[in-house]
Amino acid sequence: MSILDELNWRGLLTDCTDATELQARLQKQKLTLYAGFDPTADSLHVGNLIPLLTLRRFQEFGHTPVALAGGATGLIGDPSGKTAERRLLSRDALLSNINSIKQQLRKLLDFNAEANPARLVDNADWFTPVSYLEFLRDIGKHFSINQMIAKESVRARMEDRESGISYTEFSYMLLQAYDFYHLKRELDCSLQIGGSDQWGNITAGIDLCRRKLGETVFGLTLPLLTNADGSKFGKSIDGAVWLDTDKTCVYKFYQFWIRTDDRDVVRFLKLFTFLNKEEIDLLAEEHLAKPEARKAHQALAHEMTALIHGETAAREAAGASRILFGGTLEGISETMFREITGEVPSTPIPASEWNVDGIPLIELLIKTGLCKSKGQARKDIQGGGIYINNERISDPQLNVGDSSLLFGKYTLLRKGKKYYNLLILE
Repeated sequence: MSILDELNWRGLLTDCTDATELQARLQKQKLTLYAGFDPTADSLHVGNLIPLLTLRRFQEFGHTPVALAGGATGLIGDPSGKTAERRLLSRDALLSNINSIKQQLRKLLDFNAEANPARLVDNADWFTPVSYLEFLRDIGKHFSINQMIAKESVRARMEDRESGISYTEFSYMLLQAYDFYHLKRELDCSLQIGGSDQWGNITAGIDLCRRKLGETVFGLTLPLLTNADGSKFGKSIDGAVWLDTDKTCVYKFYQFWIRTDDRDVVRFLKLFTFLNKEEIDLLAEEHLAKPEARKAHQALAHEMTALIHGETAAREAAGASRILFGGTLEGISETMFREITGEVPSTPIPASEWNVDGIPLIELLIKTGLCKSKGQARKDIQGGGIYINNERISDPQLNVGDSSLLFGKYTLLRKGKKYYNLLILE
């Protein structure tokens, strides 16, 4: 199976220039290819993964991937897919973002491969020395206004009478075209990949390489994702799902994938994971036969969390996910425990109230609102519906004391299968 066949069965191939010629070129030689991203934040998010993981797929087939950070183009902002002009960042802010993202890229691409190591480049390195007059004379003359207006990303913005499009963003196409030209000239880069909204920018670069270098280069576009319900992919209740644990903790990252719509899970296994066709086909069969087992969801969440945060973090997140379904607390770290219990109501308990003899369980059930009265609390305990740290309690006279504290300050109460409250000793 060729890399293009691989992309096709995974649903990653939206469009391609000169597909037959590119297929032949890929089969007889190893190419250098690139994908660009504008470092508008200090972390990548899951919406950035498709092109970067596609670079890795090419790398696994022996090709050389280049990740291009838009230290220059990020100062402008790409109008593609946007209804309004982006907030402009300073050069210092972009540099800081690029430095933060470097370590994340190392999880996605192999920069130490012996034959075809990945590269990270910053287009500010080649744009900074070029003057405005030089750029107009050497690059601008190769583009007609008619050609630029015909691009979908530009035309859509021009039709919006309220926001329109600034000259700054209008020029973005030329900058991205120059990136392709520069990388072809300096690194013999012959292929650019990007989202389907980048088609106009990619073909502009192809035209520029042909006109200035007399070279044939190629473009390949990838799908822009939406969820099965039509919502934007990559968003959670809290906003964007980031790769940086300071922005999205490991548990919530895992939960984002485990909560994938049943209609999307097999598609996402193909798009995002490196499981092979046989493995995904088997998961698809199991999902169709018994969707409530959620094996496909578990595989997706595990693979993605392991890829970004490591195997240990993925296993711990999976164990943590089971805790809110009554699973054991054994082996859970305090950090992960706090991430999980951030999802449930909590009740502060002053240290002055936490006496040597402990606090009656019945009082705590009422205090937390899990039970409305002492009679109800006693009935729930005797009926086997009350748990401390996910262990069933049968004694209505029990006092909750130091032996029930986790990490010296937490006790997890549960009623039935899904009603929790976290006691926090203060």
